[in-house]
Amino acid sequence: MDTTSTPDASTDPEQAARAAAQALDSRFHAAAAPLWGGLSPISLALAFTDWALHLATQPAQAARLAAGAQQAALQCWGQALGGAPDDTRDPRFRHPAWQQWPWAPMVHAQHAAERWWADATALRGMTAHHQEMTRFLARQWLDMLSPANAGLAHPEVLQRTAERLGGNLVDGALNALDAWRRDQGLAPLRPPAQAYRPGVEVAVTPGRVVHRNALSELIQYLPLTANVQAEPVFIVPSWIMKYYILDLSPHNSMVRWLVEQGHTVYILSWHNPDESDALLGLEDYLEQGVLDNLAAIGRLCGGQPVHAAGYCLGGTLLSIAAAALARPGGVAGGAALPPLASVSLLAAETDFAEPGEMGVLIDESQVALIEDMMAERGFLSGRQMAGSFAYLHSRELVWSQRLRALWLGEADAPSDLMAWNADTTRMPAVMHSEYLRRCYLRNELAEGRYPVQGRPVSLGDIRQPLFVVGTEQDHVSPWKSVYKIHRLVDGELSFVLTNAGHNAGIVSEPGHPRRHHALRTRAPGDPWVDPEHWADGAERREGSWWPTWQAWLTAHGSGRRVKARTPPVESVLCDAPGTYVHECHAD
Repeated sequence: MDTTSTPDASTDPEQAARAAAQALDSRFHAAAAPLWGGLSPISLALAFTDWALHLATQPAQAARLAAGAQQAALQCWGQALGGAPDDTRDPRFRHPAWQQWPWAPMVHAQHAAERWWADATALRGMTAHHQEMTRFLARQWLDMLSPANAGLAHPEVLQRTAERLGGNLVDGALNALDAWRRDQGLAPLRPPAQAYRPGVEVAVTPGRVVHRNALSELIQYLPLTANVQAEPVFIVPSWIMKYYILDLSPHNSMVRWLVEQGHTVYILSWHNPDESDALLGLEDYLEQGVLDNLAAIGRLCGGQPVHAAGYCLGGTLLSIAAAALARPGGVAGGAALPPLASVSLLAAETDFAEPGEMGVLIDESQVALIEDMMAERGFLSGRQMAGSFAYLHSRELVWSQRLRALWLGEADAPSDLMAWNADTTRMPAVMHSEYLRRCYLRNELAEGRYPVQGRPVSLGDIRQPLFVVGTEQDHVSPWKSVYKIHRLVDGELSFVLTNAGHNAGIVSEPGHPRRHHALRTRAPGDPWVDPEHWADGAERREGSWWPTWQAWLTAHGSGRRVKARTPPVESVLCDAPGTYVHECHAD
């Protein structure tokens, strides 16, 4: 909740009345939110009005668009009478039958409508945010109405139904029933053949929990080499999901791979908050997540400098911590913290001016509605967060999945990454409100206004070398947004761009097929290079970026190797993966 605007009702009757009215309005908004799918009707109405008024006051553009629609309709008629097949690169229409009559005209009409609406929502004078919203919402409607969602009229569904004599429809009904049972907290009638349980099938790298506070557990992994690099590696994952995205199955576990290369590895496991944690803020996540655990690593490793790495929101939080530690005066209690040898940010934004698809529906009205929804229970549920991601990528995460599950009768092929993705976590109301407002709405970190312990921090104070990773198909942290850190720090910065998306691009183990990445290092004093021209001087490498990072960590350490560190008996609280990773609250 935006506590900066909460009226003080303790002394002023007028303020008390205002606070009571605000509380009543908040409950009304929360109750009505499901009717709008959790979206602010005010934001939607403002975007539509901006578009409609600009269209109404641009008659030449309206006439051009009308002519374009008429021409597209004539082309569709021509296609229906035997035109050439349409673009085959759209994954929704890969089945060969889509290139034949009567389905080919449907594909042509779908693509024509998408092109027309992309043009129609780019009107001069509209605010950039409203342009993005109207384009996004038009795409959502078109995706919903796509012939790919036509059920029995889908050629692949027709073929499968004929081949299986309707058995696919029976399987689809069972898949729908199992999905409903899971939503109600019931066991599916047909459980998956392969389970992925933390500590059993995934998150199995041997380790010990060596520190715990109310918000996080610190895991130290057992060494697999006789000697290790002197500087330990401390990983801060995002608190939106469970930490074991970086410790999935043994073959694709980043932490296991780092341990095998001779690093002492620590990682945070975040507590899954409930109603009692509603007032936890970003400052709590900073102090109990990064700083407290960094102090624990300092005690365990004798004050050795630490290679700190953060993934996604964990990287954003780590950058804040690094800036606070680097400023004059540091942080309270900073004398007990080990120095940072380097900072690595993996698919983590520090400048939110252009956040990509995640920012399409984030504005003042939408954030206020989210705050009202969270106020009822004190948190944003994992189901709500998962629903937001699904809505942003409905073509892949909703419609395509429904086609395969309900009409083709295919059960989801289980994988460790899918199981992790379904293992959602909550976010405390105050923390999530602060994150949305300070980062997305106000961009305080990039503008040097983000406060830590009452004083603003600047990323420009960071003097440690940085290793920053962006992923080409990232819809959560677009790589060009991640790249903007070049303008915020002055020191050495090595930027890697790897293929794949936000998760698969990071979980990109050596030996993974069809992986490649590019690397370019900027030295202090080098001129600015925009992201469009960055690749001109980048070194392209085949394979995973992990070995590139590991070599960089070694090069930016002292070069010393010490006897392998095992967790001290007196510090061990339990075996990895610990207790917080198993916290699963019904939403």
